[in-house]
Amino acid sequence: MSRSKPAPALSVEAELRLSLQGQALASARHLALLAEIARLGSLTHAAKAAGFSYKGAWNAIEQMSNLAGEPLLERSAGGKGGGFTRLTERGAQLVRNYGLIQQEHARFVARLNQQSQGLSADYALLEGIAMKTSARNQFAGTVSALRTGAVNDELELQVIGGQTIVATLTRESSRELGLVVGAKAFALIKASSVLLMTDAEGVKLSARNQLRGRVARLTEGAVNSEVVLELPGGGSVAAIVTQASAEALGLAVGSEAVAVFKASSVIVGVAA
Repeated sequence: MSRSKPAPALSVEAELRLSLQGQALASARHLALLAEIARLGSLTHAAKAAGFSYKGAWNAIEQMSNLAGEPLLERSAGGKGGGFTRLTERGAQLVRNYGLIQQEHARFVARLNQQSQGLSADYALLEGIAMKTSARNQFAGTVSALRTGAVNDELELQVIGGQTIVATLTRESSRELGLVVGAKAFALIKASSVLLMTDAEGVKLSARNQLRGRVARLTEGAVNSEVVLELPGGGSVAAIVTQASAEALGLAVGSEAVAVFKASSVIVGVAA
């Protein structure tokens, strides 16, 4: 007579993530990147140690800084005293606090595992569904103004560095999201929806969003280039432009440019 196989042991696993204003600020992998920067003093070496590409590491740091509301990394290209890469005080504080939270999290998961023995016959494993977005630009902020209309509402969101992002959305969507002045919300803008200008003096545009900054990174591709502008106050915005456009605009690291995008190109969301 064959014996039935014992039910597989059920184990509890949980990834620790930090959220700010309802938006995922950092995962264990992102915090590991910050910790490696603090340890090695080099973004290139830290990215390799944490399993990031150099570009992926920059993307992660820029997104975390945007959501944190202030820069987490400071760099110097060199000079008489030599260059450096190091965490800001806010970045270092984030790493320290995460270490304490991580210890408590590990103890909590261990206790859950002790209590979960023998439960595999009663509970099925549920696969978590994580929402991801392809939008390159993500900003968390506070609604500073809201103008209602018969069909559409216009919203102003104050984000990192005191920048203001204007968005239009339907009146129905505004009500469903519970948007009021003072509410926390986030804005998503695809990099392909962002236009760049380098000579905006004396030019008037209908696009409500015009963010001025300096080119921090320029990644060239076979057809298109990704341009990241560093904004006053530590924020950043990315745009995808053709190689021909990048050359015609004279884009280079350190040069000034203006990121332009329509209010209708902004997707607004709130924490569920």
